[in-house]
Parts: sequence; structure tokens; C-alpha cells
Amino acid sequence: MNLKNRLLLGCMLIGAMAAADAKAIETKAKNMILMDYDTGQYLYTKDIDKMIPPASMSKLMTVYMIFSKLRDGSLSLDDTFTVSENAWRKGGAASGGSTMFLAIGDKVRVEDLLKGIVIQSGNDACIVAAENLSGSEEDFAVEMNKKAKEIGLKNSHFANATGLPHPDHRMSVEDLALLARMIIAEFPQYYHLFSQKEYTYNNIRQGNRNPLLYSMSSADGLKTGHTEEAGFCLTASAKRGNRRLIGVMSGLNSNKERSEEADKIMNWGFREFDNYTLLKKATKVAEMPVWYGEKTSVDMLIGQDVLRTLPRSKADKVKLTAVYDKPVKAPVKAGQKLGHVRIEVPGEPDLEIPLVAASDVHKVGVWGKISKNLKYLLLGER
Repeated sequence: MNLKNRLLLGCMLIGAMAAADAKAIETKAKNMILMDYDTGQYLYTKDIDKMIPPASMSKLMTVYMIFSKLRDGSLSLDDTFTVSENAWRKGGAASGGSTMFLAIGDKVRVEDLLKGIVIQSGNDACIVAAENLSGSEEDFAVEMNKKAKEIGLKNSHFANATGLPHPDHRMSVEDLALLARMIIAEFPQYYHLFSQKEYTYNNIRQGNRNPLLYSMSSADGLKTGHTEEAGFCLTASAKRGNRRLIGVMSGLNSNKERSEEADKIMNWGFREFDNYTLLKKATKVAEMPVWYGEKTSVDMLIGQDVLRTLPRSKADKVKLTAVYDKPVKAPVKAGQKLGHVRIEVPGEPDLEIPLVAASDVHKVGVWGKISKNLKYLLLGER
């Protein structure tokens, strides 16, 4: 007979408490997302899956493409690319957009182009990279779309390498946050470029346009954007202690408004939320009785670490309950799921984390089974 067992593990005090729930916050941005880097949880959302003009924020995809080629060895930081007349005309100073001030025929190191894209937001640098990597900017955009699908960006479509206005060039703020997270996680050796405040090329010094690099000591990247259609935009990250947040916003009316909103949402996220380890992998929760096994029981362990981002005010309201049917019949395999722990937090969706067997339990033979049946009949024990 199976018996449902519910073991209340308790309402856990797991961090410093706040007096009330995370205070609501408003934003002037048309689209915004705030994400915790470690857990991937969304702390604030506003129209996050709408495909919008991303302006120069989409240069993050161009950078991701370059980083990927550096990783697979098909490209080196010391490789040189040639500046075409097309790149100079479309992305140079005469175009009116942000530029690295490259000259026709220049031979530019990949490392310098990356700095020109990341720090100076050079449209010319993006086009030079696209042409030299794929033959043309149009072909590079095809590869960008293919890569976007591979890495799970669901609301993005690229028509160029720069983010210059194009009716088919769109991203969502959610995709931008996910892309930023991937860049930080996959390419830590290059991420420092995003925190560099200025870069000089051809004797022209330009500053990084990310306002948080100047107003928030914990900020360390990523990319601004601005066109008339997109408004003032920002994909940003900041790290305080062991916590990192990623925020993306678009549709703001001025550089000042962008700076104020970014500062406000980041500080709110650090102030109102924290990360809590609710469960540790391999922690013993209970013993599961085993029928017809060489052992009479097997330990049940937590199947995975559980780190959650929670409002500080809810950290003492977490309820953990182990749920499982008992007993289990042998054979039992190590790692076999035997039940789950349900995690309940007020106002948050419940989570179920598997409980797994700590070890194998082999089935007894025929005579062992007879012996156990007799023992059960005489003593009520398995």
C-alpha cells in the first residue's frame, strides 16, 4: 500500500528582513526589463516581448558574433580587416551617426574594431567587421539571424550590423537582456571592454556613452542606443558584492531621462531583492522504506541546488514541504526520483524540486522475498 507522506520542512528564515513587500516602482521607459544575472529571474517587466527598434543596442549581437569567432579560433584579436569605401560612407562621420573615424583602406586590428564598437559605438567599425567576416553586411545579417535562433532569441530580427534604422531590424528588451547575460557568462575575458570609459583612435578620443559608468560605481557595461524612432535606450549591468543585475530600457525622451531611469531601476533592484539559497544539492531530507530490497531503506536527497531571487520582505515566508509516496519497491537506482520538495512563496509560483535516491538498492532473490513476506506476516516488518 502506498502512503502519501508530506514532511513539512518549515518556514525558513533565510536572510535579512524588510518591513514590507518590495515597493512598486514606475518607469518612464516604454519597454523595460530588470533581470537577476545568477537566477535569470525577472524582477520588473514592461512590454518585454514587443519587437522594437533597438538602435545601437543591437550592436551587442554584432559583438557576440565576433566573440564567438574568437572563441572557436577562426578569428584572432591580431587579425586585420580592411576598411571599404562602403563602410566609410555608411558608417563614417559624413553619415551623421556614431563613428570610429576609420579611413578608406585602413588596416584595422580586430581588437581595435571591438573597442570602436563597444566603447565608441562606431557604425563604420560594425560594417567593416561584417564585410570582412561575411563578405557583405547583408550576408552578415543572415548569419546574425541564424545565430539568434540558435541561442534562443525569439523576438529578434536583424537587417544590419549597426542598428541604424531599418523597418525589419527589431529586438525585444527581453532578448537584449538574455543576450547581455550570455555575453557576460560566455566571454568574461572580453567583458572588461564594456567598462572602459574612453578610447582613442586616429588621435580622436571618444567617451563611452553609458551614463551609469559615470554615476554608479557598481556599473560595468553594456550598450546605449538612440535613434528618433527608438528614443534613448540602454542595456546595462551592475554588480554589487556577489549580485549582478541586468536592465534594458527603451523609448526614453532624453539622455538625462535615460540616466535617471537606469539609476532608479538598478538601485531599486539591489535594495528590494536579494538571492537566497533555499536548498543545497545532496542534502538528506528523509529515508524512504524499500520493499523487497537488500536494504530496508534508502536516503532521499535534494536533486539540485535552488537559488532564488526574492523580495527581501518575503524571505522569512518560504515554506518547504517534502512530498512522496512510500514505500518504494526494489530495485532502486541511485538518482531515481522518489518524490519532490514543494517550495511556496506568497505571491510567487510554486516550485517542485526532485527528491532522488542516494544509492542503489538491489532486489532480493526468491528466497529473500519469501523471508521478507514471512517477516511481514509475523512481525509487520519489511
